[in-house]
This record gives sequence, C-alpha cells and structure tokens, in this order.
Amino acid sequence: MTEFVLPPPAIASVAVAGSPERFAVRRIFCVGRNYAAHAREFGNDERDPPFFFTKPADAVVDSGATIPYPPLTGNLHHEIELVAAIGKPGFRIAREQALDHVWGYGVGIDLTRRDLQDEAKKMARPWDWSKAFDRSAPCGPLIPAAKSGHPQKGRIWLAVDGKVRQDADLAELIWPIADIVSICSEAVELEPGDLIFTGTPAGVGAVRAGDKMTGGVDGIGTIEITIGQPK
Repeated sequence: MTEFVLPPPAIASVAVAGSPERFAVRRIFCVGRNYAAHAREFGNDERDPPFFFTKPADAVVDSGATIPYPPLTGNLHHEIELVAAIGKPGFRIAREQALDHVWGYGVGIDLTRRDLQDEAKKMARPWDWSKAFDRSAPCGPLIPAAKSGHPQKGRIWLAVDGKVRQDADLAELIWPIADIVSICSEAVELEPGDLIFTGTPAGVGAVRAGDKMTGGVDGIGTIEITIGQPK
C-alpha cells in the first residue's frame, strides 16, 4: 500500500444525471473561438484552426453552487459551453471513430478573468491566470451519450438574472465534436475522465457578485450558478 507524506487530495468529479454515481475528472481541455460569431466579436478570423487551453480538474463546480467572486479581477465573464466527457482512451483518433470515445455530455461555464486575459494577450503571455483559477469550470450533471446521442444541433443559451445573453445553436460550431476530439488527441493521449469544453457562442459578458447564471443545451441539461461575494 502506497503511503503519502500528506493526505492525497480529493478526487475531482462531476455529477451524473439520474444517478448517485459521479464522473471522476482527470483533466479539462477547453477550445477557443469555436463559434464564428464569438470569434468575430473579439476581432478574430473564424476560419482559424481550433486551439486549446487547460483548467485544473478541481476547477469543476456542481450546478447549484455559489462561487465567490474571484480575486485579481474586476471583469469576470461567463462563457456557456457544451462539455464532452471522454470515456475511452485514444491517441491520434480518426474523426470517424472520435465519437466512440465520448462517454457523455454536460453543460459547462468557462469563467474567465477577462481583464487578465486581455493583459496576457497584449504581453504575449500564457492565459493560465485568466482561465485556470479556482472554481472556474462549473459543470452540470453529465448525461451518457447512450441516452442523449451525440448532439449536432440544438439550442445553447445562458441568462444572467433571467435576461438571456448567449443564445445560439450547436449547429454553429465551426469544428464539430468529432473534429475537436480528433484534433485534441493529436497533441495528447486522451484518457477516461478528460473533459472537453467545446467553445462558447457570442454574447459573453461580465457578471458581478449577486448575479445568478442559468443556462442549458437542448437535450443535454441545464446549469445554475450564483456569484457570491469575494472571499
């Protein structure tokens, strides 16, 4: 039996819809600029190939949670996303087999310290401090692909205090799920427990302490997160 000098950290996990079991999270990959309108609203070319950044596994937060407004920012943004949960390992996966590696899907919010991201872009520095902070990856319950199928279209939306800000369709993804899984697997060996946040549509914006975010993806599920006071 392996002994550790300190108690091992708890296993990060996401709820599974309709089940007491949970999905253990290994890594979180996020796709940037995967909706044309969102790419354009930040002055980028939607024809660019996808790129990825990461968040720590323990950045996941269950739906229904209250998240303290994070430090070092005055411009915290919401980004609603479809999340693909990997259930089968693979490296250099062909697009035609990519969906076989997806265990299920959920609804996530990529929280972003936009002011830190803007500064990092100007200085050609990594995005880690703007993206990979504590509780930056809220994720609703996962639904197995065996029940939901592999969505190719359907409404994806987010509202703040009941006012819809992001409202699009999965059919608008520049790179569909199969492409994203395949392309990601060219750089890393995907393993069970990996989550892929597949990109956000246009309409991202700031949230403040006291705001309640609600969102969803048709046929997949919903998420609800409240922004609390700073710690």
